[in-house]
Amino acid sequence: MIWQLINILCGSCYYAILCISLFILYLFCLTKRSNHRCRYAIFHPYCSAGGGGERVLWMFVRHLCDNYRRQGGDDKIVIFTGDVDVSPEEIVHKVRDTFRMEISLDDIDFIYLRSRFMVEAKWYPFCTLLFQSLGSIIVGVEALMRKAPDVYIDTMGYSFTYPLFKFIGRCRVISYTHYPTISCDMLSLVTSRENSFNNRRFIANSQTLTNLKYCYYQLFSKLYGFTGRQSHLVMVNSSWTKGHIENIWRHPNLELLYAPCDFPAFKTLPLSGRKLYHVVSIAQFRPEKNHLLQAHVYASFLQRLEPELRSESKMYFVGSCRDSADEKRVDELKDACELMNISDKVEFKVNVSFNELLQIVSQCNIGLHTMKNEHFGISVVEMIAGGLVVIAHNSGGPKLDIIKDENGFLASSDEEYVEHMMRIVSKSEEELDQMRTSNRAAMNRFGDEVFMERLSEIFPIID
Repeated sequence: MIWQLINILCGSCYYAILCISLFILYLFCLTKRSNHRCRYAIFHPYCSAGGGGERVLWMFVRHLCDNYRRQGGDDKIVIFTGDVDVSPEEIVHKVRDTFRMEISLDDIDFIYLRSRFMVEAKWYPFCTLLFQSLGSIIVGVEALMRKAPDVYIDTMGYSFTYPLFKFIGRCRVISYTHYPTISCDMLSLVTSRENSFNNRRFIANSQTLTNLKYCYYQLFSKLYGFTGRQSHLVMVNSSWTKGHIENIWRHPNLELLYAPCDFPAFKTLPLSGRKLYHVVSIAQFRPEKNHLLQAHVYASFLQRLEPELRSESKMYFVGSCRDSADEKRVDELKDACELMNISDKVEFKVNVSFNELLQIVSQCNIGLHTMKNEHFGISVVEMIAGGLVVIAHNSGGPKLDIIKDENGFLASSDEEYVEHMMRIVSKSEEELDQMRTSNRAAMNRFGDEVFMERLSEIFPIID
């Protein structure tokens, strides 16, 4: 009862502070809005990160450039970003280098947000989700004061900004959600007292702390649902995400739009002539990607191989780093590989060019993906299209949308990963070629063209 009262009090205080702040902001915006409007603005604080979410961002930019700017639209497409240390020229160069997309600076305008640090998890040792979400409101305030759009597009999932832009900015709010900030799986994880990267061991070991965290998650999910429902149109990238957003947001206008994958380049890679014992992982160096599990799996795989075959094996960790925290994770992973005595068998490829990525994929036979409840899995699709036989975690998007009809393998434990790897390397070259060919054909439904056609149906340009 006491904790329920505390939760009610905290929620009431939050709403009171938020309402007062928004009212003051509203009065201030009344004098500013008319001189600071544009047609379309996309909110993506990490636009130069180089991951799957950024690919979606630039596909949206292409859609707007093709259907608004090239049809007589006067305004540039505005991108709200927090990459204050990266110039516009450097950003579009990275887009061309990473995604092979040509973006003209004549069509877009970057507005740099100094307050992006407010959404970084490192500043919030507890109640991280709540404080990051509240921090996103502050970042949104800065964006709105710099340039109020008619149509506000969020491609990262910062739903707490939606009421701000809808009621204060008087914008039409469009959302593309990759991953729910909170999900039913997270609530189940807490109640089951399972230790994970977002449920620390000392909390899982305490029934009292578990109860507190569950109440906190319940409160946050209510706020998350309220803010999400303020969008006019919601797009999600997978069946898994759609299920959770439906359950929490209960939004009447929800559409499934699979994340786009760059097939042409990956489909040019040869299917045969792969190095049988070479393994690759493609994922940003974030904690939820669980690279440490991949290292353990690979170490166990090496132990299962005969000594003469072990010398023919290599593991590539390919991914991008967003900040110093990600770079620290890479260093920690290197140390772990050293302790496992596999450092001479692994290579770390950080922030590589697209051409180098293709060159690595073309050498390898097995692709590993170990994130639990991955929202979609663009890298899984790209690896399969590139001719790899992929083993992904038996959950989320890989399970529900991608790996079907033997288009790869699903695993839930270290041992299952290793068993699948041994099964793959035991196949003949002819069997592998047949598998790669059928797997690649099955990935066509996730291509760029399919994405753009579907996006045009869901999100028509507003004149």
